[in-house]
Amino acid sequence: MRLDKFLKVSRLIKRRTLAKEVSDQGRISINGIQAKASSNVKVGDVLSIRFGQKLVTVRIDGLQETTRKEEAQELYSILKEENAGTEVGKD
Repeated sequence: MRLDKFLKVSRLIKRRTLAKEVSDQGRISINGIQAKASSNVKVGDVLSIRFGQKLVTVRIDGLQETTRKEEAQELYSILKEENAGTEVGKD
């Protein structure tokens, strides 16, 4: 599945066009490698997404073409969130 579509379906980013812009700005990496919107993602990949001063690291747990809002968070697990130099681990 394309990175921009996964970000939209999982609701990590609300719109696919915004997901494409964020990806093309170099603010997302897959398994430590800078990613483009057209990059393919698979179950088990680790995404690092920079939202301004916040860095969120998630692991992909599932892929679906569409999902309901209530089920979207089941597609990923938050591994950690870093905010302006501080780190908060999530297990």
